[in-house]
Amino acid sequence: MSIGTSTITVTPMRKKVGVVGLGYVGLPVAVAFGEKLPVIGYDVDARRIAALQTGRDETGEHTAEELARTSVTYTDDPARLAECDFIIVTVPTPVDEAKRPDLRALLFASETVGKHMQPGTIVVYESTVYPGATEEVCVPALERSSGKRAGEDFFVGYSPERINPGDRERRLARIVKVVSGQDRATCDEIADMYALVVEAGIHKASSIQVAEAAKVIENTQRDLNIALINELAIIFDRLGIATADVLEAAGTKWNFLRFTPGLVGGHCIGVDPYYLTYKAESVGYHPQVILAGRRINDGMGKFVATSLVKQMIWRHIPIQGSRVTILGMTFKENVPDIRNSRVIDIVHELREFGVEVQVTDDLADSAKTWAEYGIRLRDWDDLQPADALVLAVPHAKYAHLGWEELSSLLHGRCGVIADVKSVLNQKTCPSDIVVWRL
Repeated sequence: MSIGTSTITVTPMRKKVGVVGLGYVGLPVAVAFGEKLPVIGYDVDARRIAALQTGRDETGEHTAEELARTSVTYTDDPARLAECDFIIVTVPTPVDEAKRPDLRALLFASETVGKHMQPGTIVVYESTVYPGATEEVCVPALERSSGKRAGEDFFVGYSPERINPGDRERRLARIVKVVSGQDRATCDEIADMYALVVEAGIHKASSIQVAEAAKVIENTQRDLNIALINELAIIFDRLGIATADVLEAAGTKWNFLRFTPGLVGGHCIGVDPYYLTYKAESVGYHPQVILAGRRINDGMGKFVATSLVKQMIWRHIPIQGSRVTILGMTFKENVPDIRNSRVIDIVHELREFGVEVQVTDDLADSAKTWAEYGIRLRDWDDLQPADALVLAVPHAKYAHLGWEELSSLLHGRCGVIADVKSVLNQKTCPSDIVVWRL
């Protein structure tokens, strides 16, 4: 619904904020509001709650000192949400195996909030969804579980998250916050609440659907730009041209957009376009450009693996029974999050060639990696000499490795290295090591 006039009366300032979901998005929100107001931070993961209660953030986004400065109560008891009159939902919204929106966590969160929601509460969704989902899926779930009516007994808004994991500069306070509400009064109050913690400014969208759409196209645009560069990298590889050199030259023009090739995973860029295409298909339109970009990006892990195998063959390294070491398993550098990491595509493709693969990543959680992908991470000191390396995720530790350290991971200190993000200095590379770059 579009924002219009309303006769409802809302409280000028909310007393307590509730945040549902304390991951990469929810915790920064809880911490920010916790410096201004009392906050109840709720998550179903008892292990996560226990860690936060001791001042430990496993995502690495906040220090113990930052957590200690806030008035946030961390709990896995949903009944505590009844104390809150402003509730923010920040649960994951992934896709299923068929690349369709998986809204189970969002529905569960909505039902949980509804069961414990007091009259007059404002519920704001930050989870990425397709246009229309808040009002078509979330509001009915809130009404069913609460027995209350939206717009009369409680009020709903949407404010898309824009947090960039691992980015210490662009944090919540420094990113313009888009807000929306089911009516003008609700939107205004949501804007006032977020203005308490966001210094960069507030943008009031004209409707909830506009705010939802704005979020999905942000990441869809980025996905398509990376897909173009990835396709160019494939072309340049066949032409024998260094992609990094081409981008450096092209980047001297003032209006050239600076994107680099790579694996596109994670819980945003690799997922959000599917939410938009799902909604488009539901209204009879089959997206072409968006899905083409997704196909290119989803295929980059296979391209890296096959390119590495070709390099090994050209250098007379037997493929069957060979060993490849992969450095990095998370979806991006310097974060511990393994969700939707496309490094797994490299692993699967190499195994199809009969290659033994060993993976190391100091930031990734070993238990979660095994549960999610069936991969046992190896400690650095336990790595066996390999015929080739893949620098898949340039964590600071790996990006700053010298050639002496890298060559020590290879049989006879020689072999092939696939530098996916082009972070290694080729000018000082030893002559007995061949570097292939995306």
